[in-house]
Amino acid sequence: MNDTSLPPSYAVVIPTLGRPSLTDCLRALDRGHGPRPARIVLVDDRPLQDCTPLPVTVPAALRDITEVVPGRAAGPAAARNAGWRAVPQPWIAFLDDDVLPGPTWAADLAADLAAADAATAAVEARLTVPLPADRRPTDWERTTAGLASARWITADMVYRRTALEESGGFDERFPRAFREDADLALRVLDAGWTIAVGTRRTTHPVRPADRWVSLRTQAGNADDVLMNRLHGRTWWARAGAPRGRLPRHLAVSAAGAAALAAAASRRPRTAAGCAALWLAGTAEFAWARVAPGPRTGREVATMAATSLLIPPAAAFHWLRGLARHRRAARLPVPAPPPAPARPDPAPVAAAQPLAVPGLPPAFS
Repeated sequence: MNDTSLPPSYAVVIPTLGRPSLTDCLRALDRGHGPRPARIVLVDDRPLQDCTPLPVTVPAALRDITEVVPGRAAGPAAARNAGWRAVPQPWIAFLDDDVLPGPTWAADLAADLAAADAATAAVEARLTVPLPADRRPTDWERTTAGLASARWITADMVYRRTALEESGGFDERFPRAFREDADLALRVLDAGWTIAVGTRRTTHPVRPADRWVSLRTQAGNADDVLMNRLHGRTWWARAGAPRGRLPRHLAVSAAGAAALAAAASRRPRTAAGCAALWLAGTAEFAWARVAPGPRTGREVATMAATSLLIPPAAAFHWLRGLARHRRAARLPVPAPPPAPARPDPAPVAAAQPLAVPGLPPAFS
């Protein structure tokens, strides 16, 4: 980055588990053109017992502005809160550690911030998810591709510090990288702020995943319960979020449970009828996932196995969410935004060299 002047000033916050993609993200920031951030904060959110240095190579040009702060292994919402509270800049750019900012990212961010009026709480980026050109995408690749059209994704989202302070930041009751960004956006919108769509572009590659990743993501059904408690059932439409297949998963799971119960009570006709419903629902779900994919042997086998397990897993996490969040209260509503005539905060002076706690000695 070849320009050190930036009004207004911004910091970059990246929560990380130390994945190799973090180094690629920092290298992309380093290679880009435009004003560089005043600070880069890497929030080490690995398990607390892991005391090894964060496995990352920081480009030489970014070492003097990069620091590592400890997280609590409590998920990305808590890690982002730790990051933005550790810096004084008036704008905080949140990046995930597996994204690649584009070559003009910093220059475009400067333009995004210059265009933001005093009522703008945040400016979202435009995400691109590259998919294979020589075959149809897998189920996991299609799921990741959905990020490109999702709203308010903190894979690349810049927030005004004032809005974060008044809202209390991210709600740490969201333990996964799921819904915590929509929750924050809805709260600041309810307080009268606006959220703009910026011009900067970021690539979100499809990260490697094992064949059971779709099963683990069903834990997000508990977070949807929390969203319902906090924002009512209209939040789906407001956030432009797809409703998913939870009602069907509940019906399929109920049919399977009823078949087992009928068989145990020696009612074969009832058991057969319920089993037929369960089988039909499971087959429909599996085919809906197989049909648009590459249909390789491994993909078909993975879809068949996980399609058996996903409906009961989704039902379990939904019930868990109902029990856990039955008394969930909404965080305090943020104060109204500043009047439009109020000027932006004064730029922060150029950053002085910072110590880099947690990095190998060669970086400090």
